[in-house]
Amino acid sequence: MPGYSRGLHEIVLVVKDVRRAAAFYCNLLGLEEISPATDDWAQLWTKSSDDEQWIGFTSGQLLFEEHSPRSAGTRFGPVHFAFRGERAQKDEFLARAKDLGVVLLGPQQWKSRMKGTSYYFYDPDDNLAELWFPDETDSG
Repeated sequence: MPGYSRGLHEIVLVVKDVRRAAAFYCNLLGLEEISPATDDWAQLWTKSSDDEQWIGFTSGQLLFEEHSPRSAGTRFGPVHFAFRGERAQKDEFLARAKDLGVVLLGPQQWKSRMKGTSYYFYDPDDNLAELWFPDETDSG
């Protein structure tokens, strides 16, 4: 069977405060806004505009949420997702997190499929995010 995915395009999180969520990821990870954040919507490049992978934040409903078989209030919630970091910037990231008062969990060493080191952190809406630094020999 052929693989239909060609990579992750977007993640959209429902958050309590869109501007606060966007500022958190901009400040900690250096993500850039695609357009200025509003009270209802923000979107940030996770890599670059050339790569077109992005994360969005909304304070309302997700698209097509009204079609969910789950009841209101249980259709979404805290999630886990990971960003890929640059190994050479690991120490800079660790210092940045410390300066911002972000509690990091880890490091978690991975020696199997995804060789490298991960650091985990909770965002202001209790989503568990991860920054994974692949080993220099990892091409994945």
